[in-house]
Amino acid sequence: MVKLEKKLIVSSSPHIRDIDSIQSVMTDVLIALFPVALMAVLLFGYQALVTMVVAVVTAMLVEALWLRKRDIYNDGSAAVTGLLFAMVLPPSPPWWLVVVGSASAIIIAKQVFGGIGYNIFNPALVGRAVVLVSWGGYMAGNIWSPPQPFAFGADIAAVTQATALSSPEVALQYSLAQLFIGNVPGSLGETSALALLIGAAWLFYKGHIDWRIPGGYIGTVFLMGAVFGGGLYENHLVTGLFHVVAGGVMLGALFMATDMVTSPITPKGKLIFGIGCGLITMLIRIWGVLPEGVTYAILLMNALVPIIDNFTVPKVFGGVKKNA
Repeated sequence: MVKLEKKLIVSSSPHIRDIDSIQSVMTDVLIALFPVALMAVLLFGYQALVTMVVAVVTAMLVEALWLRKRDIYNDGSAAVTGLLFAMVLPPSPPWWLVVVGSASAIIIAKQVFGGIGYNIFNPALVGRAVVLVSWGGYMAGNIWSPPQPFAFGADIAAVTQATALSSPEVALQYSLAQLFIGNVPGSLGETSALALLIGAAWLFYKGHIDWRIPGGYIGTVFLMGAVFGGGLYENHLVTGLFHVVAGGVMLGALFMATDMVTSPITPKGKLIFGIGCGLITMLIRIWGVLPEGVTYAILLMNALVPIIDNFTVPKVFGGVKKNA
């Protein structure tokens, strides 16, 4: 006879349980990032792999030292932070910049708030913001190394090329097909929309993200790009698509903005959050001085998450509206 306590778990409310552990979720994110990382190595060679390894190892070691644990992988969240940080870096940054940014992501954005589950801002984007304001010459994104597919022995840092978001004139040099596949200059994780969609499909399948944040984000970018994007390619709809696949929108919408800890928990809140990210991104892109606005858009919306959640909490079942 099976004992009753093995079948039932008695505890106080809320009675919400999930078979997924933090480690299993983080492992799924790493799996989802594999196509993106693979495409980065194929496009930019061994230097891309070095950048990713340095970022991941630094993040895991810093967190292990902070927590005084010997298991550097732990729950896998540090590895995810390190890899996501590498995804927003140019193909061949100085090793020390990677170390400083990855360490900042773990310490400043995560551990000082109390660790995973308590951080307000996306750690990888905080790391990028730190190196962006400190060493803008490496991170400006106007002139970066172009992809050299399968050229593993080449020094890609010796050649530079303007990115698609540098100016309308430069944007016209790249077709939507190039931007979708990834054969354009840019950071490691933002160049190939195809690889990002393949990876995100795994997260959708596993139920870790839903359509609201990426849908609201990408939809807003497309609409604002089509209406206010200047009519690139002599077609407003194509211009809207350009703003979706160029730069870091796809990476931000699918992997950064959907971070469970720093995004809203309510369905309406998720949609508002995504739309807000897209709105701020395009305001910076079109009327700001920076060619890209994904980082600051997501970080600004991260700060508004408590307010968004508070105003979108559904009514308690059976509850009544309070009188004014």
